[in-house]
Amino acid sequence: MEAVVDGDWAKLSERHFGSASLGDARRSRRLVKTAELIFKHPAGTLPDKLPHWADLMGLYRLLDAEEVTHAAVIAPHCRWTLDQMRQTPGVVLLLHDTTELDYTTRRAAAAGLGQIGNGGGRGYLCHNTLAVTPGTADRPGDRRVIGLAAQVLRPRRTVPQGETARQKRQHPDRESRLWAQGRQQVGDAPAGATWVDVCDRGADCFEFLEYEHAHGRHYVIRAAKDRRLDGEDHLGCDRVHRTLYAYARDLPAMGPTRQVELGASTRKGAKARTATVRIAAGPLTLAAPANPRGQCAAASLDLWVIRVAEVDPPPGVAAVEWVLLSNVPAATPAQAAERVDWYACRPMIEDYHKGQKSGVDIELPQLESPERLAPLIGLLSVVAAVLLQLRHAARQPEAAHAPATGAGVPTLWVQLVAAQAYRTPGRELSVAEFFVGVARLGGHLARKNDGPPGWQTMWRGWQRLHLLVEGAEAVMGGNCV
Repeated sequence: MEAVVDGDWAKLSERHFGSASLGDARRSRRLVKTAELIFKHPAGTLPDKLPHWADLMGLYRLLDAEEVTHAAVIAPHCRWTLDQMRQTPGVVLLLHDTTELDYTTRRAAAAGLGQIGNGGGRGYLCHNTLAVTPGTADRPGDRRVIGLAAQVLRPRRTVPQGETARQKRQHPDRESRLWAQGRQQVGDAPAGATWVDVCDRGADCFEFLEYEHAHGRHYVIRAAKDRRLDGEDHLGCDRVHRTLYAYARDLPAMGPTRQVELGASTRKGAKARTATVRIAAGPLTLAAPANPRGQCAAASLDLWVIRVAEVDPPPGVAAVEWVLLSNVPAATPAQAAERVDWYACRPMIEDYHKGQKSGVDIELPQLESPERLAPLIGLLSVVAAVLLQLRHAARQPEAAHAPATGAGVPTLWVQLVAAQAYRTPGRELSVAEFFVGVARLGGHLARKNDGPPGWQTMWRGWQRLHLLVEGAEAVMGGNCV
């Protein structure tokens, strides 16, 4: 816990940015100092984050240097994350997903960016790979955010008029290549380790499936297409099937029903809830596509399908169905259930995207060029990843009992939260109580049936806490304990 819940922002900034190779040691020091200030004030515009003119100008000068690139800024944190992954026993999940960063109203920068949304906006495609531990079905709170393992940042290409479907499929910059590019940045797992790529339906392209098999990697991917099956042995309950969905839906259930935690979805307006599901699984062989895309050998693939079907959904709510593809065996009920638990971790990366946009306000900077904007996106993305670590650390079971001061939170911070959020000056707080108290400073009511606080509530609480800290230190002349 101490390695994550560390109230010394200077130490965190040095850990995640200090080894950046920016061509000059002074630039590295400026990057670390800027990160420290943003950790304290993550929300709002750049002037909100860096209210002192000298600090803001220092960031602008830093972003002007040619050596300060997106890759150089995120490299220390990604190296640290990979090192933590190598030291983590058991399974590590690599959650992959792409989000659009909208800079349409930043006219000078937007001129050099690509289309987003329905084509009328301008911005970046930001493909993130978040490393997490899966926890267990009985203890989902044990899930831990390790860090941002990779990030691919690029504008969506403009398709020239008259380009044929074949030319689109063969183009090296097509959007479907982001999944393989993100995975390439991470590299191979060490001997004896199990790293599993977990992706939503956007990754269901045959080229990526084939890439995963060719490189000996493990995956769980939600199917988006009703693909053709190869061979004659796809027997469901009583008949042979030729297509993926028909085969998956005819497989017999494995074991009793079980509970699956579903994350909230802003896109569908669905709230987080617990679903009762049945699980079925079976082996299959996917037929190669008739029109292979890009770097694809067009050979059939042997893998497993796991179907998750909700039983008795709430009134007015559509029943959940996941059809998952995996090259990790799912021959037993325990194996199939574990693959489902891995996929159930996927909403954690959507929470990370909320952190990028609502937590550190990554779309607000008013910069004049993509060259200056890209490294700033890298900086804010790392800050969002570290803050997501803090949120999840506070929700782990041991956080309810571990004292906040013992986990690295400064005594003054604990005293101020105890006095302001709980009206009990001098009370020792646990890690969980401390973070709930910070959220209460931001307006979270913390009632019994309230869900966990959102990003904006947390950041309002952090900012209020830091104002209290600065005020206390000013009154006490820096002699606070």
